[in-house]
Amino acid sequence: MYKILLIEDDPQLCQLMKESLERYEYKVHLPEHFSKIEETFVRIKPDLVLLDINLPYYDGYYLCRSFRKQSNVPILMISARSHEMDQIMAIELGADDYISKPFTFEMLQSKVKATIRRVYGEYASKDTSILSVGSLSLNANDMTLTYGLKKVELSKTEYKLMKKLMEHHGEFVSREELIEEVWDSITFVDDNTLTVNITRIRHLLSELGSMFSVKSKRGVGYRLSESVPISD
Repeated sequence: MYKILLIEDDPQLCQLMKESLERYEYKVHLPEHFSKIEETFVRIKPDLVLLDINLPYYDGYYLCRSFRKQSNVPILMISARSHEMDQIMAIELGADDYISKPFTFEMLQSKVKATIRRVYGEYASKDTSILSVGSLSLNANDMTLTYGLKKVELSKTEYKLMKKLMEHHGEFVSREELIEEVWDSITFVDDNTLTVNITRIRHLLSELGSMFSVKSKRGVGYRLSESVPISD
């Protein structure tokens, strides 16, 4: 039975979410006190975290950053904030997905099920190899991306997107293909979820100082390509 840590300060919504998830045989834990959520996280060792952004004491962004420093546990952020920048902030801090309020319990269940299946179940990555394109290397063992002497860590979502783009280096990969590769479904993914993850990958490639970039073409998809230095 998978353990879910549900962090939501609306008592009525929290109880409804808990009951909905428990019908699918998840063990749902609630924090004893909002000032001690980090201690609860360490004690419970959840398999997945559902994390609201607006919380007393510490907001969801702070807690997401704190959890990510300790664990690669999948984190689904939940918020009434639907602006793209809020989603970018969540992804930047290590969240795996973002659920905008209001949402249906069917949507919640689908997101949780897909994440559990992707991380722990039949779609969990068993790859232990290193994928390289030129000087860019993707390591499945520690989910890192390396360019020259520089290395950055990736989230599970970033790793899967990067792997797909590297496998099709120089070719456009459609938005639908990328979503199916990472989230298993094109039905329950927010429109901005892929966009903010691609933005994060672009930032990481820039941080590495690599010659690679992710180009987009409306109606076609995304392509990983390498810039050719212009000689004098």
